Amino acid sequence: MVSRVIPVDPFDLVLFGATGDLARRKILPSLFHRFIIGQFDNNARIIGASRSEMSREEFGAMVTSALQEFGHPEDTSAENIAAFIAQMDYVAVDARSDTGWADLAKVLRDGVVRAFYLSVGPSLFADIAGRLKSTGIGTKDSRVVVEKPFGHDLASAKALNAALSAHFEEHQIYRIDHYLGKETVQNLMALRFANSLFEPLWNSSQIDHVQITVAERIDVAGRGEYYDKSGAMRDMVQNHLMQLLCLTAMEPPARFTPNAVRNEKLKVIEALNPVPAEDISRGQYRENKGGDSYRDHAGNPNSTTESFIAMKVEVANWRWAGTPFYLRTGKCLRERESEIAVFFRDPPHNIFEGDNPAAGNVLVIRLQPDEGITLHTTIKDPGPGGMRLTTAKLDMTFAESLPEAGRPQDAYERLIMDVIRGNQTLFMRGDEVEAAWAWADPIIESFSNGAVAPQLYDQGGSGPDDSLLLMHRDDRRWREIGA
Repeated sequence: MVSRVIPVDPFDLVLFGATGDLARRKILPSLFHRFIIGQFDNNARIIGASRSEMSREEFGAMVTSALQEFGHPEDTSAENIAAFIAQMDYVAVDARSDTGWADLAKVLRDGVVRAFYLSVGPSLFADIAGRLKSTGIGTKDSRVVVEKPFGHDLASAKALNAALSAHFEEHQIYRIDHYLGKETVQNLMALRFANSLFEPLWNSSQIDHVQITVAERIDVAGRGEYYDKSGAMRDMVQNHLMQLLCLTAMEPPARFTPNAVRNEKLKVIEALNPVPAEDISRGQYRENKGGDSYRDHAGNPNSTTESFIAMKVEVANWRWAGTPFYLRTGKCLRERESEIAVFFRDPPHNIFEGDNPAAGNVLVIRLQPDEGITLHTTIKDPGPGGMRLTTAKLDMTFAESLPEAGRPQDAYERLIMDVIRGNQTLFMRGDEVEAAWAWADPIIESFSNGAVAPQLYDQGGSGPDDSLLLMHRDDRRWREIGA
């Protein structure tokens, strides 16, 4: 049985930047799949908006091309695509002039949810928000969705938040981080707060350390100029890994409501200690095996921007005192892999003296690929010959354990539907964004002072050698990427 689909209220979703890469690859295919499974009906409409002058038919042809390329083959029949496009419209709108705004107002309806997805660069957020408000298109019940990056540092994040809040209330602003829409991320909360098994163990008395890894095989080719102004710290740690850290370390909220959850996440960020230079490893992939180097892709032969970063982070509160969180992320690594690994402490006394103890208990929450949860447990190695210990896995790969749930949905599907429902639980709040930058800025500033220079590393490996030393000095080891 496929999981029950709950229809959403009628809506008008205006997609600014509708001809852009993110819209084509993620947003439109996600909306299309929600349409196919019946989550919205004939009263739902999607209005594309961008500067490009094109007819409704030309926009429909572009959408068709995007769905054929990025949609799921099971969905993309000509009939399905035609039915989807029948509920779409297009308006040419210039964010920085009056062009098109009156035309956009004409196609919007009263009495339905109005959502505005800003799939554009952050430099346009203030312009669009201001014109939505000044034209009356953005009503007091409208919702505005903005994509990362939410600023480049604390000052720019504050300016961006001020520009948005000048025209919309905080409850109308949805800062989207697609990592929070992943099934496993939400299952982390269910695992902790809906089961009596793990939460009593979720503290420094029972957990030795936590590793959070987001490894990518791809390089930065095609976006090197942008990435060189950002680096792994800004591009991944300050947002994606920060969110995974918060959900892992947060206290149980009093109830499962948006602000209750986000209040607890904010407390984690505010409890983070500053990170000294000796607890950080930075790296940059070099040319090898015929692959261009990071500096080649960035077009900057003197670049000191990191394509890899690892760090030891401490949460200074009663629950986590003495339990470090090790974060790492990088490009051109061995495998594409995202996971949270919780390493439990060994038993206080080993009664099996003389035998090789097993590796210990590790709870691995896999975000990609093959979303699921695995618990590594110690058991007796089957067979005669004494008490030999080994490790066995209790594995819950979602595709295998819950086949009745149907095809996994993209994170954007869930998040966009949450916007329509008005549920902000999986979206970042303005003060949360600013707190994250307040913690990250001193770390980034230390890079410009040369405190932590990036080390070169081979493509297809696990990062620079000093990232291994970061763990070895604490008598710990990283989980193997791709293991």
